[in-house]
Amino acid sequence: MTKNNRLSDENIAFIVNAVADHSDETYFSRMVSYDEIAENDYNLSVSTYVEAEDTREEIDITKLNAEIKEIVACEQVLRDEIDKIIADIEGGQS
Repeated sequence: MTKNNRLSDENIAFIVNAVADHSDETYFSRMVSYDEIAENDYNLSVSTYVEAEDTREEIDITKLNAEIKEIVACEQVLRDEIDKIIADIEGGQS
């Protein structure tokens, strides 16, 4: 038997308490009225009523752009050095 899809005792208690207390827990549970369920064509999918937490990494676009600019500048320095080395090699082969 695998441990996939098993809840810890702590998680079970959290779920039971949320149901028993009829509590609204951000990204977890929300009490909805029968009218709201009817408005949603009796769809009982949790995602219809509870917003999923956005766990995507926040990206500082200004910082990222500065890092890219620095990388491009370093790349240009390396390209210039490679061009000098190649010119020296080609010049020495005559």
